[in-house]
Amino acid sequence: MSAIINPDKDNFRDRITTVEDDGSRKWIFAKKPHGKFYNLRTITSIVYLIIFFGLPWIQYEGSPFFMLNVVQRKFIIFGLHFGVQDLIVFGLAMLTGVVFIVLFTVVFGRLFCGWACPQTIFMEMVFRKIEYWIEGDMQQQRNLAKSEWTTQKITKRVIKYVVFFLISFLIANTFLAYIIGLPELKKIITEPISQHIIGFFSIFLFTGVFFAVYAFLREQICLVACPYGRLQGVMLDKNSIVVAYDYVRGEPRGKAKKDEEVKHGDCIDCKACVHVCPTGIDIRNGTQLECVNCTACIDACDDIMIKIDKPKGLIRYASDNNISKGTKLKFSGRIAAYTGVLLLLLALLTYTFVSHSVVDASILRTPGQFYQENPDGTISNLYNFKVANKKNKPMEIKFLLDHHDGSIKIIGQENIVIPAGEEHQGQLFIIMPQNAKMEKNQKLKIKLLDNNKEIETISTTFMAPVN
Repeated sequence: MSAIINPDKDNFRDRITTVEDDGSRKWIFAKKPHGKFYNLRTITSIVYLIIFFGLPWIQYEGSPFFMLNVVQRKFIIFGLHFGVQDLIVFGLAMLTGVVFIVLFTVVFGRLFCGWACPQTIFMEMVFRKIEYWIEGDMQQQRNLAKSEWTTQKITKRVIKYVVFFLISFLIANTFLAYIIGLPELKKIITEPISQHIIGFFSIFLFTGVFFAVYAFLREQICLVACPYGRLQGVMLDKNSIVVAYDYVRGEPRGKAKKDEEVKHGDCIDCKACVHVCPTGIDIRNGTQLECVNCTACIDACDDIMIKIDKPKGLIRYASDNNISKGTKLKFSGRIAAYTGVLLLLLALLTYTFVSHSVVDASILRTPGQFYQENPDGTISNLYNFKVANKKNKPMEIKFLLDHHDGSIKIIGQENIVIPAGEEHQGQLFIIMPQNAKMEKNQKLKIKLLDNNKEIETISTTFMAPVN
């Protein structure tokens, strides 16, 4: 929805709401929202925060339930171990994510930004609420910012920034726990600093970044740093569902009086929607890249509509065609098709993770080696093997030849124990009787056992003399 509603104020597109005419920063003082959507977002945020802070504490079979260790290239997702050998899985996940974002935005707009984005949740549902509690609502905050540096102002600012820093410190520790795991994080906290200099530096680096984001940068992350708002310009169309102002019903703005000839629309130009916007925009100007679809304007407008005895929904979730043509928003075939594709992609990704093997093993004949005829009348081939343990506990592996009269001899050791998330490489001989009926390149199947339980079947070939 790109139509400009008020031609006299069309210069809004030539400036950023957080920048003054002289180029200085314009601080956004948003009025505390309240209403149905705000309550739903609060509940959603509580669930999100519980998961975010609680997930690193969950251990599964002695390992983290969820860990993304980019440095050591160890990834544990819902108890499943992934390594560099699983790049195809991550490639599929990234491809699915990109397609999902595009299709989701085409249909549902920036729903993710308002309801699930970590930046929005922490800013609006954590730090902004603390700010309301310490400094008061919009006008109180504005007055405090303009006032002299009195004892009261200094006290409030110190308390706010100390609380902000402590929460940032908590977020930084949780963020690091996702990377290195909770056991390693506990070592950094409890053991001498000299043993974990990089770890301590990382914690305070992350703390500083989060503190700067939520104390100073705030909505600038959405306006400047995040590319998603700019991408929506090429992904949204007239059927996309966005937070929109019903200009057909609302214009012209103003309070209608009995002696006036001009009939005004339902919008009384109270600017309640502007006051609650965390990015400072006027939603009545149409869809803008600064809008994160937080629904604060919907709650504010609905509250005014109730007070003036008008129907709610002057600002609502709608599409451009829904407003301009007056057609009801419905689950069309296009939306159904896109939603079906989204569900299919999620199902494919889910299947990929669920069917993920607990082991990655290969047995390849050693390059440049031919078969050997041994003094005892047997024939042997030399192989290189590699086994990666993707389980949450150690594996004790053995190899067993399937459907052939022969044996396997591992070079160097018989009992191989592979720790969780690690891999083991070695060499082995496959030994076959000389009188065995085999082709020149006989296909073989080898069972991989963990504690005498079969977990994988590996295919290879055996080079033998022509009978």
